[in-house]
Amino acid sequence: MEKQENRASAHVETKPKEQQISLSILKKRWLKFKTLKRGYYSFIILIVFYLVSFTFPFIFISSRALVVHYEGKNYFPTIAGFYPGEFFGEDVSGEANYRELKEKWKRAKSDNWVLLAPYEYGPLEDITTEGNKMFEKPSSKHWLGSDNTGRDVFSRLMLGFTISISFGIFITTVSYVIGVSLGAAMGYFGGKFDLIFQRFIEVWSTLPLLFVVIIISSIVTPNFFLLVAILASVSWMGMTYFMRAEFYREKTKDYVAAALSMGQSNRKIIFKHILPNSLVPIITYFPFSVISGISSLVGLDFLGFGLPPPTPSWGQMVSVGLQNITKWWMVLSPLGALFITLMLIVFIGEAIREAFDPKVFSRLR
Repeated sequence: MEKQENRASAHVETKPKEQQISLSILKKRWLKFKTLKRGYYSFIILIVFYLVSFTFPFIFISSRALVVHYEGKNYFPTIAGFYPGEFFGEDVSGEANYRELKEKWKRAKSDNWVLLAPYEYGPLEDITTEGNKMFEKPSSKHWLGSDNTGRDVFSRLMLGFTISISFGIFITTVSYVIGVSLGAAMGYFGGKFDLIFQRFIEVWSTLPLLFVVIIISSIVTPNFFLLVAILASVSWMGMTYFMRAEFYREKTKDYVAAALSMGQSNRKIIFKHILPNSLVPIITYFPFSVISGISSLVGLDFLGFGLPPPTPSWGQMVSVGLQNITKWWMVLSPLGALFITLMLIVFIGEAIREAFDPKVFSRLR
């Protein structure tokens, strides 16, 4: 009897502990993702570098000075923008050359001073800026050399990273909003609504994207958001079919029948019940959609139908590098940056796919 009582008391004591350590399925997936070191560290590196890259033009990489102390007052060109050379007593009509200004005041032992960014060359200044030369080899001055117009390759590479990742995220987000919304409606309502939009998607998928971009580029100068709109207008169809299949499967389950019997609205059933249970394809497919967006931008820029010059673009840099194939730094730099970025995103995508694998946490294992 005493042994049975001890076992019962032990069972009562351990049960609250088991309840305390029970985790939600999302928490378990996150912990599983953290154990996949290659994908987890790639995620940390990419996110940190992407967030820090927004500060590059203001703190780390800029031909404009961080601070100019002139005649007892402080000016902040990286934040305030354009200051003509005449404003600081230079005999130039354009923007002040802060590198020369710093050396000039230093030689004159003036009370005025200039604080430059750690990397003193911006992505847009070319041979019209005194001191810049075409096809300079990598050195301590230009870390990755200069291109055919005298623009610094390293600064263009860093700013091109921000533009490429932002483009991939933007186009994926827009595509997801359209694809998830339409796919959910098709899968949930079915019937004629589903048939009509299936035929619409089949017709719309035959749209020749490259010809559309060429036509639009010949009429207006393409910009970041216009290209996002054009590419998103055709890239939403894949996610639509994913969500349609998920909703067709989920709406046949008992919890949906129970919600309908309780009189809940279609809107609440879709967003509160079915959609949270259909997030696996959305999350696992996201990194690979970003890769597709980046590759599309690089391809359009390479062909000359992407972002207009002198916008820093990896595709444009690859194109210029292949036209000057003997200048190895102009080819290897953008291709190397593209390879490393896409490789990190692939590692993230593989880790997410493994963490969200339904077999991992199945009760039937």
